[in-house]
Amino acid sequence: MTTFKTKKNNRLPEISTASLPDIVFMLLFFFMVATVMRKDVLLIENELPYANQVEKLDKKDLVMNIYAGTPSSRYKLGSEARIQLNDKFANISDIKSFVLEERKLRIEALRPFLITSLKVDKNTKMGLVGDIKQELRAVNALKIPACRTGRYYTTKVGEAMDNLN
Repeated sequence: MTTFKTKKNNRLPEISTASLPDIVFMLLFFFMVATVMRKDVLLIENELPYANQVEKLDKKDLVMNIYAGTPSSRYKLGSEARIQLNDKFANISDIKSFVLEERKLRIEALRPFLITSLKVDKNTKMGLVGDIKQELRAVNALKIPACRTGRYYTTKVGEAMDNLN
């Protein structure tokens, strides 16, 4: 009669890790493509008004944003409308240096095409907007060859009567 011999070293085969780098790079690529980087953190309330004659900007990398509105309730800075440049509150006198600094960051060939976009809350008084425009005129930031009026206000698409609600 034959006897069966059992192997005393019954080890499981090792798991192949050859495809692990491929999986890691696929996940990395997916998250790089799917993630949206926020440019600015809003410190103000910014409910944009509605407008019916809206144009979409082609090159958003040439846009510098100036935000205006009441400070967000989480900052407890009062109810007076404020200006935000990038990620900090600013005074009207800071707009000139902001525009000049933004121009320095761009290459010289693109500087004439730099667009100033005003993202103003619909409840902000026009006196603050007028002061912002005066400062922009002082540094020649509203003369843009690609635009007849030279002023860009960021709005939502809708009818002007929707602003009354």
